Amino acid sequence: MANRKKISLVLLVAVLVAVAVFAGFEKVRSEALKPGKDLYSQVELFAEAVSIIRSDYVDEVDSRKLMYGAMRGMLASLDDFSYFMEPEEYNEIKVEAKGEFGGVGIEISLKEGVLTVIAPMAGTPAEAAGIKPGDKVVKIDGKITRDMELDEAVKMMRGLPGTKVLLTIWREKGDRILEIPIERAVIKIQSIKKVSLLEDNIGYIKLAEFQDNTSRDLDRALVRLERDGMKSLILDLRNNPGGVLEGAVSVAERFLAKDKIIVSMKSRIPDQNIVFKSSGKYKHYDYPLVVIVNEGSASASEIVAGAVQDNSRAAVLGTKTFGKASVQTVIPLRDGSAARLTTASYLTPNGKVIRDKGIIPDVVMEDDAAESRKKGEDIFEKVEGKKPETKAGTKSETKAGTAIKPKPKEEKKEEVPGRDRQLDEAIKILKTAKAAKAKT
Repeated sequence: MANRKKISLVLLVAVLVAVAVFAGFEKVRSEALKPGKDLYSQVELFAEAVSIIRSDYVDEVDSRKLMYGAMRGMLASLDDFSYFMEPEEYNEIKVEAKGEFGGVGIEISLKEGVLTVIAPMAGTPAEAAGIKPGDKVVKIDGKITRDMELDEAVKMMRGLPGTKVLLTIWREKGDRILEIPIERAVIKIQSIKKVSLLEDNIGYIKLAEFQDNTSRDLDRALVRLERDGMKSLILDLRNNPGGVLEGAVSVAERFLAKDKIIVSMKSRIPDQNIVFKSSGKYKHYDYPLVVIVNEGSASASEIVAGAVQDNSRAAVLGTKTFGKASVQTVIPLRDGSAARLTTASYLTPNGKVIRDKGIIPDVVMEDDAAESRKKGEDIFEKVEGKKPETKAGTKSETKAGTAIKPKPKEEKKEEVPGRDRQLDEAIKILKTAKAAKAKT
């Protein structure tokens, strides 16, 4: 028993130090430990449990593994977007930040406790395989994802280019379970996927993800379109999973006059609340604008859509966005691991909460492949015992990472901007606005 008390005391000291390091800043720590919250008495309880596990568990337990498991569970209990990263996982995140990694090309999140596809990245094996926003990933390589943490799922889907992963998907439309094999590839994240001039001098830009260089790429695209005679613009943010905050703010600045609110960041620490306004230091593009969004538009996409909507700068068209508008800060820890922690929420210029609510478009219009969503369902119970459909590709398809038979060329709407319902409606809106202006 004396031994156990000694171990408990050592562990208590270690845990208290870990808590201090994790908090990061004295001010944040003091806010978190206000009288009445009694955190340190709970830490002692935790240390006692660790001591019992180390002394009484049937097998010897690695201390590092035990502490990592505790931190993983602690962060996962906070929300769907906070999680703990072991050193290897943190290194992968740093590699991804450079814009290139090996994987399938899916932006994924936990939604209602289920791994949910936010959007397939443009031009990746996941997109080619037919993965859609809202798909529920119920198995990865045969392993059921119930209670699987987000970082574990990401780790399982990533890997060396040329290797394969089998995703079992539940798709609400048609109540289908699909087994989709995907060949991993080098995923290069391109900020802007498509730039073209449509009928009636309407410019079209497909923005796939927000990065540090997005505003620079956008400027180049706009200069090119203006040179070609553009008079109005469609900014397509469908299936754009977001990216860096600075990229979203810079894009919004291009379309808002000086001192217009773009987004505000609300934290639990009042003096860390920030309001981002357009600086006026960039060229202000004031031509008519329509922004298209869908359920795959998240985070930074929602910031831009909310900014132009609340400032009455553009018509937002499409379906309700994903509803992931929160700030995740990656905090490195002393052993090379890191904590990805939700530290703030975004609000639109009018103070609307985006998190879990999304942006409601001015013009609500389902796309050609719109899928309904149900809440509160136990997906795993629903699909239990249901026989999956295996989508085996041809030899050429497998090489490209494709799992579903290629569609006839005439059905590939992404290749011809202006030929889907939402895009056609956006063109119609801009033509009507031009006609109305001509009459005044």
